[in-house]
Amino acid sequence: MPRETWLTLLQEARAQIDVLVFSGTFFAQSNPQVTRMLAERAAAGARVRLCFGDPHGQAAAIRGREEGIGDTLAAKIRASLTYYRPLLLETGCEVRLHDTTLYNSLFRYDDNLLVNPHVFGQPASANPLIHLKRVDATGWFDNYAQSFELVWAGARPWTPEQEEGTAIHGQDGVLPRSPSAEGQHPHPRQ
Repeated sequence: MPRETWLTLLQEARAQIDVLVFSGTFFAQSNPQVTRMLAERAAAGARVRLCFGDPHGQAAAIRGREEGIGDTLAAKIRASLTYYRPLLLETGCEVRLHDTTLYNSLFRYDDNLLVNPHVFGQPASANPLIHLKRVDATGWFDNYAQSFELVWAGARPWTPEQEEGTAIHGQDGVLPRSPSAEGQHPHPRQ
Protein backbone atom coordinates (compact mmCIF):
# COMPACT_ATOMS: atom_id res chain seq x y z
CA MET A 1 0.00 0.00 0.00
CA PRO A 2 1.41 3.40 -0.91
CA ARG A 3 2.71 5.53 1.98
CA GLU A 4 0.32 8.31 0.96
CA THR A 5 -2.68 6.03 1.58
CA TRP A 6 -1.50 5.30 5.14
CA LEU A 7 -1.05 9.03 5.75
CA THR A 8 -4.43 9.94 4.28
CA LEU A 9 -6.26 7.34 6.39
CA LEU A 10 -4.50 8.61 9.53
CA GLN A 11 -5.13 12.29 8.75
CA GLU A 12 -8.80 11.73 7.91
CA ALA A 13 -9.64 9.65 11.00
CA ARG A 14 -12.10 11.59 13.16
CA ALA A 15 -13.38 9.20 15.82
CA GLN A 16 -11.10 6.19 16.26
CA ILE A 17 -7.58 4.98 15.54
CA ASP A 18 -6.65 1.48 16.73
CA VAL A 19 -3.36 -0.28 16.07
CA LEU A 20 -2.56 -3.89 17.01
CA VAL A 21 0.97 -5.14 16.25
CA PHE A 22 3.91 -6.92 17.79
CA SER A 23 6.50 -4.23 17.01
CA GLY A 24 5.06 -2.20 14.12
CA THR A 25 8.50 -0.73 13.43
CA PHE A 26 7.56 0.35 9.90
CA PHE A 27 4.65 2.44 11.24
CA ALA A 28 6.96 5.07 12.75
CA GLN A 29 9.98 4.51 10.53
CA SER A 30 8.02 5.13 7.34
CA ASN A 31 6.50 8.27 8.88
CA PRO A 32 8.70 9.97 11.49
CA GLN A 33 5.82 12.38 12.25
CA VAL A 34 3.39 9.61 13.25
CA THR A 35 3.48 10.50 16.95
CA ARG A 36 2.68 14.14 16.25
CA MET A 37 -0.06 13.13 13.82
CA LEU A 38 -1.63 10.74 16.34
CA ALA A 39 -1.53 13.45 19.01
CA GLU A 40 -3.21 15.88 16.60
CA ARG A 41 -5.97 13.38 15.84
CA ALA A 42 -6.52 12.85 19.57
CA ALA A 43 -6.61 16.61 20.17
CA ALA A 44 -9.27 16.84 17.46
CA GLY A 45 -11.39 14.27 19.33
CA ALA A 46 -10.30 10.88 17.99
CA ARG A 47 -9.69 8.02 20.42
CA VAL A 48 -6.17 6.63 19.81
CA ARG A 49 -5.33 3.15 21.09
CA LEU A 50 -2.01 1.48 20.29
CA CYS A 51 -1.40 -2.12 21.35
CA PHE A 52 2.10 -3.59 21.01
CA GLY A 53 3.47 -6.98 21.93
CA ASP A 54 4.85 -7.28 25.44
CA PRO A 55 8.63 -7.49 24.96
CA HIS A 56 8.80 -9.66 28.10
CA GLY A 57 5.86 -11.85 27.07
CA GLN A 58 5.76 -15.41 25.90
CA ALA A 59 3.96 -14.58 22.64
CA ALA A 60 6.77 -12.28 21.43
CA ALA A 61 9.39 -14.88 22.41
CA ILE A 62 7.56 -17.61 20.48
CA ARG A 63 7.04 -15.38 17.44
CA GLY A 64 10.73 -14.41 17.49
CA ARG A 65 11.71 -18.08 17.45
CA GLU A 66 9.22 -18.84 14.68
CA GLU A 67 10.65 -16.04 12.54
CA GLY A 68 14.19 -17.24 13.29
CA ILE A 69 15.19 -13.94 14.93
CA GLY A 70 15.23 -15.04 18.59
CA ASP A 71 14.99 -12.16 21.06
CA THR A 72 15.36 -9.57 18.28
CA LEU A 73 11.58 -9.16 18.17
CA ALA A 74 11.53 -8.07 21.84
CA ALA A 75 14.26 -5.53 21.05
CA LYS A 76 12.27 -4.28 18.04
CA ILE A 77 9.20 -3.82 20.25
CA ARG A 78 11.18 -1.80 22.82
CA ALA A 79 12.72 0.32 20.06
CA SER A 80 9.34 0.93 18.44
CA LEU A 81 7.77 1.96 21.75
CA THR A 82 10.27 4.82 22.15
CA TYR A 83 8.47 6.64 19.33
CA TYR A 84 5.18 6.60 21.22
CA ARG A 85 6.28 7.58 24.73
CA PRO A 86 5.13 11.22 24.28
CA LEU A 87 1.59 9.99 23.58
CA LEU A 88 1.25 8.80 27.17
CA LEU A 89 0.78 12.43 28.17
CA GLU A 90 -1.88 13.15 25.55
CA THR A 91 -5.56 13.04 26.44
CA GLY A 92 -7.31 10.52 24.23
CA CYS A 93 -4.20 8.40 23.62
CA GLU A 94 -3.43 5.10 25.29
CA VAL A 95 -0.68 2.53 24.74
CA ARG A 96 -0.94 -1.04 25.99
CA LEU A 97 1.10 -4.24 25.76
CA HIS A 98 -0.41 -7.62 24.89
CA ASP A 99 0.89 -11.17 25.32
CA THR A 100 -1.37 -12.73 22.72
CA THR A 101 -0.84 -14.97 19.71
CA LEU A 102 -1.21 -12.41 16.96
CA TYR A 103 -2.81 -13.77 13.81
CA ASN A 104 -3.09 -10.35 12.17
CA SER A 105 -1.76 -6.87 12.61
CA LEU A 106 -4.65 -4.40 12.55
CA PHE A 107 -4.78 -0.70 11.72
CA ARG A 108 -8.19 0.90 12.14
CA TYR A 109 -9.02 4.42 11.01
CA ASP A 110 -12.73 4.98 11.68
CA ASP A 111 -14.54 2.80 9.10
CA ASN A 112 -11.34 1.70 7.32
CA LEU A 113 -9.43 -1.30 8.59
CA LEU A 114 -6.10 -2.55 7.27
CA VAL A 115 -5.56 -6.22 8.09
CA ASN A 116 -2.07 -7.71 7.76
CA PRO A 117 -2.47 -11.51 8.05
CA HIS A 118 0.59 -13.30 9.38
CA VAL A 119 2.11 -16.27 7.58
CA PHE A 120 3.91 -18.68 9.93
CA GLY A 121 7.62 -17.92 10.16
CA GLN A 122 7.41 -14.68 8.16
CA PRO A 123 7.64 -11.11 9.44
CA ALA A 124 4.49 -9.02 9.07
CA SER A 125 6.19 -6.91 6.40
CA ALA A 126 6.48 -9.98 4.13
CA ASN A 127 2.73 -10.61 4.18
CA PRO A 128 -0.26 -9.13 2.32
CA LEU A 129 -2.40 -6.24 3.44
CA ILE A 130 -6.18 -6.30 3.12
CA HIS A 131 -8.16 -3.05 3.14
CA LEU A 132 -11.66 -3.46 4.60
CA LYS A 133 -14.36 -0.79 4.78
CA ARG A 134 -17.23 -1.07 7.24
CA VAL A 135 -20.51 -1.58 5.42
CA ASP A 136 -22.69 -3.08 8.15
CA ALA A 137 -22.33 -4.81 11.51
CA THR A 138 -22.29 -8.35 10.12
CA GLY A 139 -19.19 -8.33 7.95
CA TRP A 140 -15.48 -9.02 8.18
CA PHE A 141 -14.75 -5.48 9.37
CA ASP A 142 -16.61 -6.05 12.63
CA ASN A 143 -15.10 -9.51 13.13
CA TYR A 144 -11.60 -8.02 13.00
CA ALA A 145 -12.60 -4.97 15.04
CA GLN A 146 -13.96 -7.31 17.74
CA SER A 147 -10.66 -9.21 17.80
CA PHE A 148 -8.90 -5.92 18.54
CA GLU A 149 -11.31 -5.30 21.42
CA LEU A 150 -10.63 -8.74 22.90
CA VAL A 151 -6.85 -8.30 22.79
CA TRP A 152 -7.14 -4.72 24.10
CA ALA A 153 -9.24 -5.84 27.07
CA GLY A 154 -6.54 -8.28 28.16
CA ALA A 155 -3.59 -5.97 27.51
CA ARG A 156 -1.83 -4.02 30.25
CA PRO A 157 -1.09 -0.28 30.18
CA TRP A 158 2.45 0.48 29.06
CA THR A 159 4.51 2.16 31.76
CA PRO A 160 7.98 2.87 30.28
CA GLU A 161 9.62 3.28 33.69
CA GLN A 162 8.78 -0.35 34.51
CA GLU A 163 10.19 -1.74 31.27
CA GLU A 164 13.79 -2.83 31.23
CA GLY A 165 15.70 -1.65 28.20
CA THR A 166 13.24 1.05 27.17
CA ALA A 167 14.96 4.28 26.29
CA ILE A 168 14.39 7.21 28.62
CA HIS A 169 14.04 9.67 25.74
CA GLY A 170 11.64 9.47 22.84
CA GLN A 171 13.04 9.06 19.33
CA ASP A 172 13.17 12.81 18.91
CA GLY A 173 15.51 13.09 21.89
CA VAL A 174 13.02 15.07 23.97
CA LEU A 175 12.28 13.82 27.45
CA PRO A 176 8.56 14.27 28.11
CA ARG A 177 7.46 15.93 31.34
CA SER A 178 7.15 13.51 34.19
CA PRO A 179 3.48 12.87 34.97
CA SER A 180 4.30 12.21 38.61
CA ALA A 181 5.99 15.60 38.90
CA GLU A 182 2.69 17.26 38.09
CA GLY A 183 0.48 14.82 39.94
CA GLN A 184 -1.00 13.50 36.71
CA HIS A 185 -1.87 9.91 36.01
CA PRO A 186 0.51 8.52 33.36
CA HIS A 187 -2.38 7.21 31.26
CA PRO A 188 -4.91 10.02 30.76
CA ARG A 189 -8.36 8.99 29.67
CA GLN A 190 -11.23 10.91 28.19
